[in-house]
Amino acid sequence: MGSALLQSIHIHPVKAFRGFAPREAAVEPWGLAGDRRWTLIDDGGKVVTQRQQPRLALAAAELLPGGGVRLSAPGTASLTVPVPRPAGTVPVDVFGDKVEGVPAEAAAAHAWCSDYLGTGVRLVHMDDPATRRPVDPAYARPGETVSFADGYPLLLTTSASLDALNSLIAGGARPAEGPLPMNRFRPNVVVRGTEAWAEDDWSRVAIGEVTFRVTGMCGRCVVTTTDQDTAARGREPLATLVRHRRIGGKPAFGQNLVPLSTGVIRVGDAVTVLA
Repeated sequence: MGSALLQSIHIHPVKAFRGFAPREAAVEPWGLAGDRRWTLIDDGGKVVTQRQQPRLALAAAELLPGGGVRLSAPGTASLTVPVPRPAGTVPVDVFGDKVEGVPAEAAAAHAWCSDYLGTGVRLVHMDDPATRRPVDPAYARPGETVSFADGYPLLLTTSASLDALNSLIAGGARPAEGPLPMNRFRPNVVVRGTEAWAEDDWSRVAIGEVTFRVTGMCGRCVVTTTDQDTAARGREPLATLVRHRRIGGKPAFGQNLVPLSTGVIRVGDAVTVLA
């Protein structure tokens, strides 16, 4: 594979909000520390994401010491939301997974999010990711858990595969929609120095001192067609992925990971394919 390196790290404290790119991050059994420990839910308890609300791409969540968040969005005053004290939980439906979450204590948090989106939502926190939500048992081992992420603790993408995808888009029916940036795919870790699509064949990798099990390709949804800087929607990359990268019946880009160990990963770390 040559000298593959960790190019960037991405943490999204609130699911569907804009995240940030630290130089290093702690890897916990359920994902990167602070990643997607918060989410929005509607009146029925279902998670609210960019699928329904593309404007969430313009809202940002800064992770604060202790796990709280500072929310900000265009034209809106920022709001600091602390981690709620242990209290009653509410049911959260994460694409069919039934999970318990703790609502933010301050009514202002729910009001801020509802006012921004123009619809009633609540902001909830996952208090104990070690027990709240198992990974899909079809792909998990006993005891593996995940935060409010779509399905798995981490998502890995490679810059070479993005370059290859952008080449396919450039030669397709809507070349003007490309080239696309990596933030369309909202990964946790981006790797450079591989061949395009090399990650298709990985089953176990090490990033620096931490090892991961590769559980399979990530099926992509309409969020990838949302410009993360404007919230505008297009057709790409889904149109091209459907034509060229349909795996298991789904347009696919990136690999899902489950940590096999814990530790700290850093930009520039060596990425080693173990199996």
